[in-house]
Amino acid sequence: MLKLFLWLRYLRKRRIIFLSIAAVALSVSLLIVVASLFTGFINAFERSAVEMLGDVVIAPPDMPIHGYTRLVERLEQMDIVEAATGTLSTQGLLNVGIGNVRPVSVWGIEPGSRAHVTGFKDALLRQRHLSGAPSFDVPGMPEAAGGFVGIGVVAEADPNTDEYDQAAVLKEMLGQRVVITTGAPPDDADSDRTPRRKLLPFHIADIVFTGVHDLDTGFVYVPIEALADVLYPGEDAPATTINIRLIPGTDPALAVAEIRGLWDVFAERQLGWSEYLRRTATQIVTAREMQRRYVEEIRKQMGVLLLIFGVVSFTVVVLVFCIFYMIVRLKQRDIAILKSCGAASVSVAWIFLGFGMTVGVVGAAIGAVGGYAITKNINSIEEAIRVLFGLKLWSSSVYMFARIPNEVDWASALPIVALAIGAAAIGALTPAIVAALTRPVEVLRYE
Repeated sequence: MLKLFLWLRYLRKRRIIFLSIAAVALSVSLLIVVASLFTGFINAFERSAVEMLGDVVIAPPDMPIHGYTRLVERLEQMDIVEAATGTLSTQGLLNVGIGNVRPVSVWGIEPGSRAHVTGFKDALLRQRHLSGAPSFDVPGMPEAAGGFVGIGVVAEADPNTDEYDQAAVLKEMLGQRVVITTGAPPDDADSDRTPRRKLLPFHIADIVFTGVHDLDTGFVYVPIEALADVLYPGEDAPATTINIRLIPGTDPALAVAEIRGLWDVFAERQLGWSEYLRRTATQIVTAREMQRRYVEEIRKQMGVLLLIFGVVSFTVVVLVFCIFYMIVRLKQRDIAILKSCGAASVSVAWIFLGFGMTVGVVGAAIGAVGGYAITKNINSIEEAIRVLFGLKLWSSSVYMFARIPNEVDWASALPIVALAIGAAAIGALTPAIVAALTRPVEVLRYE
């Protein structure tokens, strides 16, 4: 009770203590926000890869997989695979209108199976809320060939808000005829071996908005059969990648090993590929593993930034030391009286050390609450800054995503809180030792 009484008394009389609490809180908030934003960005990046590619991807070395539907059937017979689908990809130019031509990545897909493997349906503005599997059917045009385009391919985001008028884009572009110009592999009879120019017209059946800048501004989706007829006429429908969704709870590492075994047999017997092509050149990896190198670089940057802010936040130790040392020097008489009444040196030291830890606990708690509030409301804060000062801090064209990830990284927050409490205790340690070594006779000699 005596310790609590003295802590409350010092807190009331020495309000400079609140400066220590504020410093701890500010440091904790800053570190939690930085760690959460970086971790949220990494999680959003990995999650977007899974949502667009599936759990596991089979990617051969720039060679089409002819008869991929047989491979899909065999994959779906495995106990670890929930669904699989094929993707045929190429590059081209999209002609939206006179003078409006844009380079795009073209993906030939099966929308129904792709929606089962990935979260593709949630990205379709018109069909996301409709029951049943998505399709390339164009409303009001039952005989027309349909396709999907990214929202950024046919529209521009508001430069101030970085947002699209989704309803207006869908209303204006739905059913519009566009043309893809691409190149097909040369025929064996072609002497110069130059790619052949091919056209693929279609009507826009839906608009794709994933929230990922590169996908929304550079991708077009058409029926895989239509793209195969353009690129490989008269051949068995091929795919350039196979996207796989695993049964929930499946170990990805074990799944990749089993899928590789099935692929090796299929590529040898059905495709006649060499051992090098089917084992060494072909990638069979999880979608998260495909982004590993990029994620590792981001984590390195996060570590460097946290280290810099951590060094800056070390001033908390110095500030607590200065404030507590000042209190110890000013309260020499109180310390001498306590020791004269029989208080042990350890008890006297614990008064100040415990007080320092209490300052750390209170400051860390306030900082954790502040860090949580800032992180969860970071998009509202960013919008308020834009409205008040006309400064757009977050742009999807720069940071990939339409909104700032606002997930709190508790795995980093808890160690930060613990370190803040430890820092406050370290700052109070030397003053506590000074208090413990105080000699009552010398202090009270002239009292």
